[in-house]
Amino acid sequence: MTQAPIVSRRLLVEERRRLIVELVEQQGRATVEELATRFNTSTVTIRGDLEALARSSAIARSHGGALPVSAATNDTPLNIKETRWHAQKLRIGQAASKMIQDGETIILDSGSTTVEIARQIRQMKFESLTVITNALNIAMELSGLPQIRVMMLGGLLRQTSYSLVGPDAEQALAKLSADRLFLGVDGLDPEVGVTTPDPLEAALNALMIRVSRQTIAVLDASKLGQRSLSVITPVQNLHMVISDSSAPAETVEILRAAGVQVMLV
Repeated sequence: MTQAPIVSRRLLVEERRRLIVELVEQQGRATVEELATRFNTSTVTIRGDLEALARSSAIARSHGGALPVSAATNDTPLNIKETRWHAQKLRIGQAASKMIQDGETIILDSGSTTVEIARQIRQMKFESLTVITNALNIAMELSGLPQIRVMMLGGLLRQTSYSLVGPDAEQALAKLSADRLFLGVDGLDPEVGVTTPDPLEAALNALMIRVSRQTIAVLDASKLGQRSLSVITPVQNLHMVISDSSAPAETVEILRAAGVQVMLV
């Protein structure tokens, strides 16, 4: 719902910035244009406000606007993520696994949706399949299956996600190539791109895209329109998005207009 501009009196800088923080916290994000209209001031002034607020850690700056600090930096533990939207993630995992062909090499990024793909793979009949992953839990899911060759990337352990990141992981991955990447993400905003809270994870994810012939983002609809701290890639670099049927129609149309295939399950 569009809110009327605040024009009753000239706001002091400090008061306007306090209200900006409140608005960003309430809405989950705000754009420069939206704030300029709301406070009846110029976009130049608003950008100055946002830069000042970001320096004081009151908000997190994002492309074209601002996010709450918690939304931009929050790195929810994987065991908690797995309890959220589980039915949707299960359907997404089932749909994604059906795309995998015998003899392929795939990459499974860390995440609560990609682990559902690994669980589906366990139940499928492959003569041979190579899975590259940086996720300890995914490697364990696929261990003990003689027809599945698991290539584990080394690196620094992120305890919240059971994933390995950093220069060692990137160096190992740079020597490999894959047919498909199944990429789990924390946010996908058509304007900003695909995002994740951790810069090292983002760098490794970007390299995963470069070494893969096809990139498929797998995410429940709650991630659509969300932005996190670190940008992995623009949406134009995705070949497909698999999400659930509650995905906003407007976002789906924007993605399709950008040349991204969208599958809703």
